[in-house]
Amino acid sequence: MIDIQKIRADFPILNQTVNGKPLVYFDNAATAQKPLVVIEAIEKYYKEINANIHRGVHTLSQLATDAYEVSRNTIQKHLNAKHSYEIIFTAGTTFGINLVANGFAALLKEGDEVMVSHLEHHSNIVPWQLLCERTGAKLVVIPMNDEGELNLDEFEKQLSDNVKVVAVNHISNALGTVNPIKEIIEKAHKVGAAVLIDGAQATPHLKPDVQELDCDFYAFSGHKVCGPTGVGALYGKEEWLRKLPPYQGGGEMIAEVTFEKTTYADLPHKFEAGTPNIAGGIVLGTALDYLNTIGFENIASYEQELLEYATEKLLQIEGLKIYGTGKNKASVISFNIEGIHPYDIGTIVDKLGVAVRTGHHCAQPIMQYFNIPGTIRASFAFYNTKEEIDIFVEAVQKAQVMLS
Repeated sequence: MIDIQKIRADFPILNQTVNGKPLVYFDNAATAQKPLVVIEAIEKYYKEINANIHRGVHTLSQLATDAYEVSRNTIQKHLNAKHSYEIIFTAGTTFGINLVANGFAALLKEGDEVMVSHLEHHSNIVPWQLLCERTGAKLVVIPMNDEGELNLDEFEKQLSDNVKVVAVNHISNALGTVNPIKEIIEKAHKVGAAVLIDGAQATPHLKPDVQELDCDFYAFSGHKVCGPTGVGALYGKEEWLRKLPPYQGGGEMIAEVTFEKTTYADLPHKFEAGTPNIAGGIVLGTALDYLNTIGFENIASYEQELLEYATEKLLQIEGLKIYGTGKNKASVISFNIEGIHPYDIGTIVDKLGVAVRTGHHCAQPIMQYFNIPGTIRASFAFYNTKEEIDIFVEAVQKAQVMLS
């Protein structure tokens, strides 16, 4: 059960006005707000144990190293990874995907195939395009339907022994569609393909079990789960992480360096070159602990209530069309109003204190499918309320009147 007033008290940014109106923050799919426990943990690190990690024998270095590795263990348990060394700290989901795509450059050849879906964020398209350009592999796209769901029958037909990698998101950032990734993983594994899951949009709403899913890679970002920006994590099965070459060279990722030859450190340090975002890594664990205290079942149930309530309210507006009407959705609503550009709606509702995202949401192929320039996207988190949805809907109605 969500105690909404207690939770909202944890988020100081929500208690402010924007353009003279109480802030209604519905841009959670872009970044989530931070609870006090996260803000205070960042301050505590810099006040008390700021030091470089893994390299020092002095006390502060040891304290920082311990805190960093405790956070790695927290992430391991959160994802139910088999080993803590299967968790690689990254700068975020995009970094994690690029790390994997770069590694596969050493494993692919001309004629091999890499599959992505029509529902992907650019971060799960462009790295694979670059990989295909480097190796001569072919990019294959899993099609979607008018509801914003993947066509699994076509996916199965597209699979062959040539497919070496399948990269799909767990939840679409633009439409909110929850993809049947377990089924996709099972089908891909039958032809021997590795599967990377972009979990950026899923991890704020649910708790993925990477062993149960049997995915080969799972990437997510700290800032989506109420943690800091500029940090994230990549889960990789040990067998794959050992096969892939290092992504970057530098300090920490080495075992021994000579001018003749360099040998690499063991996992996970093989993929963690240079001084990392130490505070971010430590506090990512703090953010996950906070969410687990609320409980992901409670979060999912409450956000589903918000989604259903907002959908019903918005559909009462004449000329409003929702994009992404799949049976299984996260708390994201993308919509347009007939005859009005989404940017104009977004600008006016901002003047009324409501923050939403407008544009193509780094998912231009989806917009091209629907033949639209973009959408207005409202994305809800567990700290939002139905009262805020009422304010939002009224703001959209006012914008429609002003722009008609």
